[in-house]
Amino acid sequence: MCRFLAYRGAPIFLEELVAQPEHSLLEQSLHAERAKTVTNGDGFGIGWYGERDEPAVYREVMPAWSDENLLALTATVRAGLFFAHVRAATGGGIARSNCHPFRMGAHLFMHNGQIGGYSWVRRGLESLLPDHLYAHRKGATDSELLFLLALSRIEDGMEPGDAVMWALNEARHEMRRHGITEPLRFAAALSDGQRLHVFRMSSDEQPPSLYLQEGPQGVTVASEPLAGDESSWRPLPAGSVLSIGEHGVEQRLEVLH
Repeated sequence: MCRFLAYRGAPIFLEELVAQPEHSLLEQSLHAERAKTVTNGDGFGIGWYGERDEPAVYREVMPAWSDENLLALTATVRAGLFFAHVRAATGGGIARSNCHPFRMGAHLFMHNGQIGGYSWVRRGLESLLPDHLYAHRKGATDSELLFLLALSRIEDGMEPGDAVMWALNEARHEMRRHGITEPLRFAAALSDGQRLHVFRMSSDEQPPSLYLQEGPQGVTVASEPLAGDESSWRPLPAGSVLSIGEHGVEQRLEVLH
């Protein structure tokens, strides 16, 4: 399983979450504590919103702990909304095009989890994409496909949380159609540069871990608490759909169909 974090709040240097904490995302790339895969060395990426409407992205296939450019970037880039992700590949191969976060227009997306039986359902799900989004697809992961499916509904005016749930339920429909019993597991973050949307879902009783911290500077969501003091972090319940904006955190619970 992958590990990730997302932050929205007052601008801070990315290293304050990515590299400096006791259990930073860089540390998790080598020593994850709440995942089946201890090492997450199949690539990494960061994405942040700066002075332009579209976010910036830096992605690489090498392990996060071995890239000096990542440390240099996080020490000099300051942002009020950013994503960071370290990957343990479950499918799609090790390639830059399969590294998170994914970007299209103003949107960023990253994911931890998998669609059970993805090789069987991929064709049916890709057929739901409009031509321009299918043409935009660069990699081979279920993560990117779920992102583009959600975008297809967002472009039609659907609220982002509902759009992601639609994509997940379409995946569940295809899984049932093919008789797949492997679970769909989904922890993810999506943003348009204004609001941060966060999800923790599973078709079984084992959704990927995800924690929330609300601090004086802003809100952080992470696969694992970043510091030794866990009292300020609360685990998100299964089925969580969060929308985080300038007025705080809105949370509801959903069920996969």
